Amino acid sequence: MSELPAGVERRRFDGEERLATEGEPVYGEPTADGWRAWDARRSKLGAMLETGMDTGLAGGETVLYLGAAAGTTVSHVADFAGATYAVEFAARPTRDLLDAAESRPRLFPLLKDARKPETYAHVVEPADVVVQDVATRGQARVANANARFLDTGGLLLAAIKARSEDVVADPSEVFERELDTLSESYELVETARLEPFHEDHLGVVARKR
Repeated sequence: MSELPAGVERRRFDGEERLATEGEPVYGEPTADGWRAWDARRSKLGAMLETGMDTGLAGGETVLYLGAAAGTTVSHVADFAGATYAVEFAARPTRDLLDAAESRPRLFPLLKDARKPETYAHVVEPADVVVQDVATRGQARVANANARFLDTGGLLLAAIKARSEDVVADPSEVFERELDTLSESYELVETARLEPFHEDHLGVVARKR
């Protein structure tokens, strides 16, 4: 099992050992002594950690998070990372994201389209890590477009949802196509399916070329 980032621990909640970060609860998750359970069934990045993928996260990194939604996962990231820029396209979940950011001074919500990084390039500082959690067609292209924020060797942590690309194709074929597209901007380091936490999802760790 890979080492967890500083600020992420395994804690017991209701007799069960689970991943946890220290911060205010966001989505009704169990809490204990200021720590909040990180539900891997609601978080692809949490699932990557639970399945033992080496994400390269150490804690304190500057993070660009694409597809932040209501803040379920990005709030955990902001609990242990440095400046965390959270890009979300839809207005309704962004309202919940703003609530999650109130107690997190390092979390910066951006109501923007991750497919158009030029619209937030003037706001986001250079990042150590891009987290790709956008469940839309062209997931690899979105990751490639946002590689501009990473220095050479910067990390991409992506969760590719096969059904967002093609609802009928074999997921393995979809993953192969998306990985081929990612290789235009990144060197693949590790991939792993995210079952049993997320069906037909592939976790990807890659470095910017």
